[in-house]
Amino acid sequence: MSAASSRKFRASTFVPGILGLLLLLPACTPPAPQPGGTSQTGTASAPATPTGTPTAVPSMAAPPGDTDEIGPPQSGDRVIASSIALDWSWPGPGRTFKATHDNPVPIASPPAAPLPTLYAIGAGQHASETPPYDQLSFRFTGGFPSYDIEFVPELLADGSGLPVPLPGAGAILKVVFRGAQAHTADGTASTVTSAPPPGVGYKALTSYAPAGDFEGVLSYGLGVGRPMPAVPETRVRVYEVEKIQQGQHLYVVALQLDSSPWK
Repeated sequence: MSAASSRKFRASTFVPGILGLLLLLPACTPPAPQPGGTSQTGTASAPATPTGTPTAVPSMAAPPGDTDEIGPPQSGDRVIASSIALDWSWPGPGRTFKATHDNPVPIASPPAAPLPTLYAIGAGQHASETPPYDQLSFRFTGGFPSYDIEFVPELLADGSGLPVPLPGAGAILKVVFRGAQAHTADGTASTVTSAPPPGVGYKALTSYAPAGDFEGVLSYGLGVGRPMPAVPETRVRVYEVEKIQQGQHLYVVALQLDSSPWK
């Protein structure tokens, strides 16, 4: 075979080899994700201890934290983000949990409210979760307020200092929202569009009551069922959830009380 014939043979065998390789490449490429699959829109962050120091947690933290809906679902409802602010802990006296959110003041131009504004309150029992819990969730518009959470011996009204009754409570968990309000601009009406009855009547969450709404400080007390002898300290978890619900952009602080001692 001549040199020219040899070169022609090698070229003729090389080209089909390349074509075969190119045909095989698409078959080795993983298929693109198809629409209709599930995705997790909430992002879990590290929880904080009662002193506010973050601690590591698994990246997949569930449940999303706000499952006590205030109305039937609508098209467009979705969770934007969900994170644990406080993992299961006992924020007892002297162990106040503090969450800080920096918002510009005012957060929006008039006629919008200048501070995060309480829009609705939700309550629910979650007996099938691990651990089971009772929940009271506060839904704000405008942004997340800062807040403190602590068990207190007595719920006192801001300003007057008078006791606020919480029927059926064996312990009292107080939450103080800072940089928040629950009244209209002229102070004549509440901005809360829906809320459960004050006497909730659950085992862990027996009742709740407002304790103040003045100069950007909004306070509530949660009545907690009488502590069990074997478990005198009721654990608390706090979720923060940003969501779109019924056309409203909401910022939810969900307080969850461990109800396993009552099972």
